[in-house]
Amino acid sequence: MREYLLTLCVTAAVTYLLTGPVRKFAIVAGAMPEIRARDVHREPTPRLGGIAMFFGLCAGLLVADHLTNLSEVFEKSNEPRALLSGAALIWLIGVLDDKFEIDALIKLGGQMIAAGVMVVQGLTILWIPLPGVGNVALTQWQGTLLTVALVVITINAVNFVDGLDGLAAGMVCIAAAAFFMYAYRIWYSYGIEAAAPASLFAAILMGMCLGFLPHNMHPARIFMGDSGSMLIGLVLAAGAISVTGQVDPDAMRLFSGSERNTVHQMVPVYIPLLMPLTIIAIPAADLILAIVRRTWRGQSPFAADRGHLHHRLLEIGHSHSRAVLIMYFFSALIAFGALAYSVNAASMWIVLSVVFLSAIGLVLLLLPRFTPRAPRWAERFVPPRYRRRGVPAAAESEPAVVADETDETDERVPVAAGVSGVNGATAVGPRSRAR
Repeated sequence: MREYLLTLCVTAAVTYLLTGPVRKFAIVAGAMPEIRARDVHREPTPRLGGIAMFFGLCAGLLVADHLTNLSEVFEKSNEPRALLSGAALIWLIGVLDDKFEIDALIKLGGQMIAAGVMVVQGLTILWIPLPGVGNVALTQWQGTLLTVALVVITINAVNFVDGLDGLAAGMVCIAAAAFFMYAYRIWYSYGIEAAAPASLFAAILMGMCLGFLPHNMHPARIFMGDSGSMLIGLVLAAGAISVTGQVDPDAMRLFSGSERNTVHQMVPVYIPLLMPLTIIAIPAADLILAIVRRTWRGQSPFAADRGHLHHRLLEIGHSHSRAVLIMYFFSALIAFGALAYSVNAASMWIVLSVVFLSAIGLVLLLLPRFTPRAPRWAERFVPPRYRRRGVPAAAESEPAVVADETDETDERVPVAAGVSGVNGATAVGPRSRAR
């Protein structure tokens, strides 16, 4: 565990330290597109944050290769090299798109080629466990098609959700944390070496996201762009493919009986990892809804709009930070809820605690907002937002004036949803500036 933690910290540190210079490079290179109709930020913001994340990935793999236990992953498996090859290709395509806005079909082709590169080097699904059937071995073409499909869908799901400051990085980090707990348990508790690459990928992915988040939280100083969103989507898909299609569930010997019974018992564990869309269910749902919505209107499935889930949260009045937290808690609830099927009784309380706290946080965030008011005698000791409307603490000696001001403020003007003033400042409202 200490080596995984060291790898995570090195990845996060390198990503964090490089993001500042990358931001300056993006400004000089002109990777600051004009604000589009679907954007929620009000000022041009540099992209290319994926450059720092990619070098964080390289640093994490380099450090892991020189550690005592993790170096065995590179000696016994070619999956880390396959991941690096596919990541380099998808990162290069993302950098070109952040700078030159390449066509969506070209990006799709590049995603398929990157997935194919990983398949050629051994990172592919060899079999899938099915309930009541057992392990079903796949032919080379079947494994290749399924692997490419999962990689492309996961990449685009993450790319679609990258619409608010800190949203994609935070959601993927939550999914990677749940994924790491699962893969590490398989590798450490049951001694299955085939799960070690997936544990390493998840630790590095968490480091990439954690290192980038301080620069990307609202108000963001830099965006990860397609070079970052497609990169973390590919890393997440690679880990899921590694542990799902190459780890034999019968090797865990959790249940007595035939292999068919074993796989049947393990279905709740493997289905979420076989289909990484259930780990990132919110981006997947957003992706499906976007495709249906755009094709229904006669548009291309790749045409951009403002109908994503995070856009709808802003439109109904949630602030930018509140909308991001809602999506975070949704992701944690789904990811750790799926993880609860795979843990034993000794550690069940940890996962259930995370699920319970996520549910509580989600309920509190979705409740109607209200601002508590302090009593008149305590108004001078609290911030202005907690005082009564139009009643300054120092003006209590002028009742006539206060009454007039109160009468005026009682006439509230409706504010459009998603505009500053509704449940706090939103991303489409005016940003306060220091004077």
